[in-house]
Amino acid sequence: MATPRNATPRNAELLREYLVYLRVEKGLRPLTCEAYERDLAQFAEYLETENSLLAKARQPHVAGFLDHLRNHGVESRSAARKLSCLRGFYRWLLLDKRVEHDPTVNLESLATWKVLPKSLAESEVASMMQAAGAAADHPLASPTALRDRAILELLYASGLRVSELTNLRVEDLSLDEGSVRLRGKGDKERIVPLGAPSVAALTHYLQQARHQLLGRQRHSWLFLSERGQPLSRQWIWRLVKASDQTASPHKLRHSCATHMVEHGADLRSVQILLGHADIATTQVYTHLALGRLKAVHRNHHPRARRVAK
Repeated sequence: MATPRNATPRNAELLREYLVYLRVEKGLRPLTCEAYERDLAQFAEYLETENSLLAKARQPHVAGFLDHLRNHGVESRSAARKLSCLRGFYRWLLLDKRVEHDPTVNLESLATWKVLPKSLAESEVASMMQAAGAAADHPLASPTALRDRAILELLYASGLRVSELTNLRVEDLSLDEGSVRLRGKGDKERIVPLGAPSVAALTHYLQQARHQLLGRQRHSWLFLSERGQPLSRQWIWRLVKASDQTASPHKLRHSCATHMVEHGADLRSVQILLGHADIATTQVYTHLALGRLKAVHRNHHPRARRVAK
């Protein structure tokens, strides 16, 4: 991985070692490592204006960096991501005994981390699935119509990331058990349930459509283009958009989690389903659970009921 531009020799060497750690020991993907590299290089550049180095940073430096981002119009979500990156970096330095203090400790989490990602209403998801189902169930349905329904059902049923869906192979499915094996961030595997509509759509696709798309080729990618090739992430995004202009694969993922919490799922279960390494990432859905708890309290606690007029 290239050395960040304009970095001092001491900063550059530290960044190189950390990026090797992320890539080799943590198993993070190249695009993720590049994002970490950009965020850390930006913080290193800020420290140089303060006559400091990455290994010498203190809490006021990190707080000042966040203020600098806000003053320059950086979106709060991006600032939150950068702070998360710094936390991981300084935990590594602390465990490796390269620093004695973590400058990110006791910094308040940015309020925007509590903002729930946008999701679709259950009725909107139902309309999307009904339209895809009508096309797939038509007597003259094309193989791509069966494939598209299976993709949409799978995205919503299991909360997959786009990259997880495009990397699926036929052998990852266990339709008899109603589950699928996924390889998520850091190449970590998890097994998640599918649900009856998703199992039915996938079964129909495998039995009636996939072999037509595959043609004479021989490989095990699950979802194929009309030329028998694996689908790209961009193609999946276009498919979801064509189904609903307000939707996206990411929004379907959040809709899956949101609707589960609204129906009483605990956050630990949602964390496992989505493949979040840290429960803190899943806690963005906490206010939904709190909203349901308030409704239960209001309906069942004798002192919470409204006085009838």
